[in-house]
Order: sequence, then C-alpha cells, then structure tokens
Amino acid sequence: MRNTFTGNDVRAVSATRYVMPFREGGSLPGLVEASDDGMYVVKFRGAGQGPKTLVAELLTGAIGRQLGLNVPEIVLVDIPAAFARFEPDPEIAALLDASIGVNLGLDFLPGSLPVDALSAATMDPNLAAEIVWFDALTANVDRTTRNTNMLRWHDQVWLIDHGAAIYPHHRWSDPAEQARRPFAAISEHVLLPVASSIVEADNRLIERLSEDFIWPMVAAIPDDWLGRDAVIGDADAQRRAYFTWLSTRLDAPRRFVADAEDARTRSNVGEIDPDRRTRGRRRE
Repeated sequence: MRNTFTGNDVRAVSATRYVMPFREGGSLPGLVEASDDGMYVVKFRGAGQGPKTLVAELLTGAIGRQLGLNVPEIVLVDIPAAFARFEPDPEIAALLDASIGVNLGLDFLPGSLPVDALSAATMDPNLAAEIVWFDALTANVDRTTRNTNMLRWHDQVWLIDHGAAIYPHHRWSDPAEQARRPFAAISEHVLLPVASSIVEADNRLIERLSEDFIWPMVAAIPDDWLGRDAVIGDADAQRRAYFTWLSTRLDAPRRFVADAEDARTRSNVGEIDPDRRTRGRRRE
C-alpha cells in the first residue's frame, strides 16, 4: 500500500473499536477509535458511493492542507477482518464487512458546531475567497447554502466532506480536456457573496501547489480504491489521470478562476437557482 505524501505525510492506523454512526449523510460514516488511541470520522470503502469518494476526500483534503486551510488530519484506516463481529446493527455490520482493508479517516473534532449560511456571511472576505478558490480548483459542488460542509472548532472554520469533489473521475474521458471545462456550479458556493477577489486569492495560493506536490499525492492513492476503469485502465493509469487533471487545472490561464470571479461579481450573486433541486448535483 502506498501511503506517504512527500512533505505531507498520511499516517496509517488500524481500527480497534466502532463507536457510533453518523446518519446525516447517505454514506453512513462512523466514529472509530484507532490503534493510536485517536478518534476518527471514517468514510468506508464499502459504502454505496464507492471508493472514488475516498479518493476525492484524500486528494482534496491534502490540497486544502497544503494551501494552509483548516482540514482535519487525514489517515488511512485499516478495518481488520471480523471487525463487525460484535456489531448488533445489521446495516452497520454489513458495511464494515464490505469495508475490510484500507478506508479513510478524518480527525474527529469534538464539540465542533456546523457553520450555517448566516454565520458564513460574517467570514473574513480573504479567507472566504481562498475557500472558493480551493473548491473551484477541485470542482467541489458541495459547499452551498443547503450544506456548507464547514465546522467551527476552537474559534476557527474547518472544512469537511470533500467526497463530491473531482467529479469528472466518475466518468473519465480525456482528463486534460475535462480539466479545462467551465465549472458553472461554483455560482452556488455559499461564500461567494462575502468573498473578496478570487483573482487576488489565486495570486496568493497558486505558488503553494506544484507538480512536485501533486505527483506524490496521487501516487499515494491505495491500489484497493482504484478498480479498473473501462476508459482509463489500471490503477497506475488512473493515478496519471488524476495527475493530468489536477496539473492541467493549475496551468495558466486557469478557467476556474475566471468562472469563480465572474460568479462573484454578478448582480444576483447568492441567489439560489430554483432548477437545482437536488443537493450537490451538477449541470452536465
């Protein structure tokens, strides 16, 4: 298993105790105690959304942390065989049995509270712009007024739940071409109304990411999360697809920056599109 990022280490731990489920989302993540005595919110590879959700969490979370944004520490969590032996809930037991092997965990933030759209409106404009830039880069469709996916912990904003990012990987065709496509969904970002210039945020952030960071990051994706793709091929070919998509996104001129800045400066910024009735769904 490849599990180390150059300059951005991802630790591997083993699950020792299943504590409780989080039933807010459809993937049924759970609070798990691990071999390092830490508590982690674990996203399970056997969940209905599939392992590509874990890939998105791993890559997007690592990018956020490299940018200096608050993203909980990411770990790889090994679920041992028979871990579900004493789990009385058959739904959870089945999920654990389907997730034996490598899963993804995020450091649990005890006592954290959700950041709603109203409190998000008071955020520092430069921080808001940097979060918009980050979500536009990673094509994250899921930080809207319906679900901000932000927590307040120790008087700071923390970013969570990035499984909906990098959505082209669900239907790879030409990663470089897909990376250049417009990202219209950024217009529904919850922080656009308060964000300062996305162009200025781009100037601040772009030097923090490089191909020297991206390649070790994608090389660290566990093989078990990369079943053969009908278009792209085997695990190594898929890693190259992720590298191509991300590095092309970062090439100038960056279309996602123009998309986000255009959305920010519209007169109707912050209005909810009535045609977007399904949470997190993008326009094709």
